[in-house]
Amino acid sequence: MPATEPPIESLLDPLLGPHHKGWPALAPPLRRSQVGAQGWQVLRGDTGFPLAVIKQSALNHNLDWMQRFCEARGIQLAPHGKTSLSPQLFQRQLQTGAWGMTVANLAQLHVAVAAGATRAIIANQVLHPADVHALVALRQAQPALRVLFLLDSLAQLEQLEATRPALPLEVLLELGLAGARTGCRTHEQALALARAAHQSPAVLLAGVESYEGSLATGDSAQDTAPTFGLMARLQAVAQACEAQGLFETAAPGDTLLFTAGGSAIYDLVAPGLRVALNRPTLGLLRSGCYLTHDHGNYRRYARAVNQRLGCTEAQGLQAAMEVWCLVQSVPEPGLALLTAGRRDVSYDIELPVPAQWCARSEHTARPVPPGWHIKALNDQHAYLVCPGTEPQVGDRVALGISHPCTTFDKWRWMAVVDDTYRIVDAITTAF
Repeated sequence: MPATEPPIESLLDPLLGPHHKGWPALAPPLRRSQVGAQGWQVLRGDTGFPLAVIKQSALNHNLDWMQRFCEARGIQLAPHGKTSLSPQLFQRQLQTGAWGMTVANLAQLHVAVAAGATRAIIANQVLHPADVHALVALRQAQPALRVLFLLDSLAQLEQLEATRPALPLEVLLELGLAGARTGCRTHEQALALARAAHQSPAVLLAGVESYEGSLATGDSAQDTAPTFGLMARLQAVAQACEAQGLFETAAPGDTLLFTAGGSAIYDLVAPGLRVALNRPTLGLLRSGCYLTHDHGNYRRYARAVNQRLGCTEAQGLQAAMEVWCLVQSVPEPGLALLTAGRRDVSYDIELPVPAQWCARSEHTARPVPPGWHIKALNDQHAYLVCPGTEPQVGDRVALGISHPCTTFDKWRWMAVVDDTYRIVDAITTAF
């Protein structure tokens, strides 16, 4: 890629080619935006393997589904971009109606801004002086940009003050759970920090944040009460902060923000995000994995969500991502080795799930036979246990994933396919 290429072009429409896995071996380098016009079909063998694909119909369904979910509850969506870190998918989320993007750090913030986000939450503590000054510089360069990050300790506040930022930065007071991640553990601790923030020249306290993910089990009987309790804490802290006049925003007309929401029990936190105060407020859900959903971990959580919402699995979120690979060897009865491994599919929560199968001589996918499962992964191999019906060398197998975040970060590009596995578009990632 020429060194003179504008950075924004290299991010939004980069040059792809044979150095990217899954790229057709004989195809020339192309811009991402040119991929959909090539007429490539995955099951016809036009691409390399392994190849990560996103099903366009399921992606569109999930985008619309979550946007409608939020709108029906009087809240908005600030999806967590760390799931995909794809500028093209960020753009789709914003175009579908997202309030802005959630990110985890300054590097991810730059991707979100390049994709068109004018509002963002850094769902993490910012304290390193270089990050503070970079955030100030970004705000000064783009005055219309609104960025908030999390504050959870006096120690963090003192470090922010020591940087002497050129303008005060908006923060969200973070509430946490004992033994879990960051955040104030008690009501008293939160209010003491809020009062210190109000007196600080470095920050403006513009809302309250929490994260309920550590409470999720997939069992409504276990998840509901503690999640409602966490949201009651958020509401109580918000009301106490207002009563003491501790809230302040960078622009007088800006709303106060109240936010939570991972991708497992987001329906349980949604009602608690509507906080009634004497000034404008907005509830923001930060779910990210809804975008492509998955075949394992989040599918299990979704069964409980669907039950609570009264919808069927077919009506709820749909698994949109698969990693297609080849059967490269059938060295013994009941065992096949596939050309995908830890470098290609997530395994941090559980192993991938065989989802589709296409014989070498065919161009149509079908469900895998009963009993097929992955028993192990190496860096570049998957061990497919296949009792009864064995695939043949050269057959194609689609692996469904569990936890989309750690599959996205293994790919610099993914093909977007229609229901016949014709490639109609492509996305890239910026990990």
